[in-house]
Amino acid sequence: MRLILKIMEPEKTTMKIIRIVLGKIILLLNFIFTPRGVKRSEEAQQLANAKANDLTLYQFDACPFCVKVRREMKRQSVNVALKDAKGDEVAREELLAGGGRVKVPCLKITQQGTETWMYESKDIVAYLQKEFA
Repeated sequence: MRLILKIMEPEKTTMKIIRIVLGKIILLLNFIFTPRGVKRSEEAQQLANAKANDLTLYQFDACPFCVKVRREMKRQSVNVALKDAKGDEVAREELLAGGGRVKVPCLKITQQGTETWMYESKDIVAYLQKEFA
């Protein structure tokens, strides 16, 4: 692994290890305690799916704020397209070009030909609750 992270400064190496371990713990807890989705009629779910087709979430897999947004999507039974802004260079460039910065989570909302880039997990969760609850 690149000569043990090129023997970086101990503080950076320690923080990187802590982030990796915490990320894995967050993913494990999210897997164990996955929220239940809302039950809708088939017709209502089709309407929700149609609305969700206009949404794309740019995210990192183990980011706690991204997990928060994905959990709300699960609660609302909404299937939003996910793009990995960390591992997918094309998605990263889309996020930078459209949103102006590489910061996650970011929800791209496409309505009537216009794009809105919403950052901040709290705002995204509020938007999902307003649109799909």
